Amino acid sequence: MAASNTALWPEIKPDFDRLLKVFRREGVPDRVPFIELFADAEIVSAVAGETPVDLLTMQIDAEARKSALRQRIRFCQMVGFDFVWAVTHPPLLLRVPWLASQDTAALARPARVWVNENEGIIRTMADFEAFPWPSPADIDYSELDFVSENLPEGMKVIAETSGVLEFVMWMMGYATFAVALYEQPELVQGMFERVGDLMAAIYETMCDYETVGAVFLGDDMGHRSGPMIHPDHLRRYVFPRQKRLVDIAHAHGLPFLLHACGNLSVVMDDLIDYVGIDGKHSFEDTYLPVTEAKKLYGDRISILGGVDVDFLVRRSEEEVRAYTRRVLEACMPGGGYALGTGNSVANYIPVRNYLAMLDEGVKVGVYRQ
Repeated sequence: MAASNTALWPEIKPDFDRLLKVFRREGVPDRVPFIELFADAEIVSAVAGETPVDLLTMQIDAEARKSALRQRIRFCQMVGFDFVWAVTHPPLLLRVPWLASQDTAALARPARVWVNENEGIIRTMADFEAFPWPSPADIDYSELDFVSENLPEGMKVIAETSGVLEFVMWMMGYATFAVALYEQPELVQGMFERVGDLMAAIYETMCDYETVGAVFLGDDMGHRSGPMIHPDHLRRYVFPRQKRLVDIAHAHGLPFLLHACGNLSVVMDDLIDYVGIDGKHSFEDTYLPVTEAKKLYGDRISILGGVDVDFLVRRSEEEVRAYTRRVLEACMPGGGYALGTGNSVANYIPVRNYLAMLDEGVKVGVYRQ
């Protein structure tokens, strides 16, 4: 068991049952718990008071990776989380053409990288057949192992992966993928079958860990204006694979959480009634404030996070506090809500504003039993 670290709010003791009540919408916990998909390493290190370990170094240096994970565990203890996140990915992106630029955040990393949407490593059936597809035995669970072995008392692991649609789009390039939906449907079908099988193998293994209390799929599917691809394509290719992952989680008695950016109003019924998600994460005030999401869907799924990232970045600490109070006032009644950002704790969010949001959660987010 990991040694206790100094908590910013020592009155809060880790208790994963708080989150389970939210995920399962089984009444109200003692207080509103916190939730995040992840926090950038620079934020984690700033709060923990340690030197950050960048993502590239984590991938190539095992000891640096352990150091970064120790920082993450300490961060989760310090800010009052009831969980530690752990990420597992299939080795599909090693050849993906990434783009990079200078990181202009106050807590900058060596470079900001993103996927090149105009190029991919699989563009044709010949590329697909020649690709060295990994087997389930090639999956690296070392991050999940380390977090599980060093999990603080009262906490559980939320086991995470990126998404089915995301991996297919990243490997093909969004532009190639969009055209292939109409011109190479057999390639698209093959991609989703391969990726879906790998993801299912990962979820079967993750869900077998006794330390895992929930699973979290990050699968961005939309823009502000609507889904990134036609809803019929989501229903044909994406949702059946997501449902397979949900069914695995539920067979293990675990809640399934979905992080999906974008305006997905036209397919929310599919996600709730067919895919079977237990909680939805990622909200943005420009198309669906979390307060509205609670009204629309809070009687069917848990609503997670939602404090708008743009607001957190641009506004003053006092404005963030007032905003957070408004969110809590709207989302707390009846339970089924956990407080956090609308996306993730990006390294361009001022630390003082993020901690102010949490502090309001501590002060205001208490249920009167």
